[in-house]
Amino acid sequence: MTEKEIENIIVKGEGLTIEFKTAKDELPKNIFETVCAFLNRNGGIVILGIDDDKNIVGVDINKVEKICKEFSNLSNNSEKLEPVFLLQPKVISYKEKKLIHVFVPASSQVHKTAGKIYDRSNDGDYIIKTHSQISQIYLRKNSYFSENTIYPFLNESHFEKGIVQKAKNIIRANRPNHPWLNLSNKNFYKVSGLYVTDIISNNEGFTMAALLLFGKEEIILSAIPHYKIDALVRKVDVNRYDDREVVQCNLISAYEVLMSFISKHLPDKFFLIGDNRV
Repeated sequence: MTEKEIENIIVKGEGLTIEFKTAKDELPKNIFETVCAFLNRNGGIVILGIDDDKNIVGVDINKVEKICKEFSNLSNNSEKLEPVFLLQPKVISYKEKKLIHVFVPASSQVHKTAGKIYDRSNDGDYIIKTHSQISQIYLRKNSYFSENTIYPFLNESHFEKGIVQKAKNIIRANRPNHPWLNLSNKNFYKVSGLYVTDIISNNEGFTMAALLLFGKEEIILSAIPHYKIDALVRKVDVNRYDDREVVQCNLISAYEVLMSFISKHLPDKFFLIGDNRV
């Protein structure tokens, strides 16, 4: 992030998607109220080291890495944020001060912190208390995020054999110390939001996202018959195509099929950096 980009955020000031917090040598006590509210609303940016009057206070240079690590750990702790949502803060420099920048995307799930659901307005974070308000959040998210649809009768027997371990291997190749790698499959599904409980309908089970990631092809197509990935190459016949790959298997397996299709047509061959194919 450039100084100009930081400056634009500061000039814009706090609002629906921007929050400043002082954090000289520790995390603010209410930081996860804002994180929860951003996840539940439209996402946003949190910058630690700036006060409400836009003064650049900074974060103690000797504590900044510790604060970042603590923040990441807590975002992956279901006692602090439920369901968890792993966030990665970044240290940035501005006017010779250290700041911490956290991008919080909008989530497909409804999150709680300290047992309370928060939402966001231009005036800041506020607690959602009534059943009607909670229902509105679920309805809003369900209209945007179809992957949250629960399939109560979907179970692990409908998943391709060995596919979950393959997914973990992909995670391990990119982030060897990812906290999800040591979880049992049951906890892995829950913390990743692939097995959820809808507190409105009380339905519990695997989601559409789990089906698309891990499901056997025939199970996916029985539930989502319109699902497919259509890869086309147009070089000579630009009005139609020169080569085509239609993929209807789960997304983990589809990745390998598509990478092979791409490597067949790219002029530059793939190469290895460590264990990663580039």
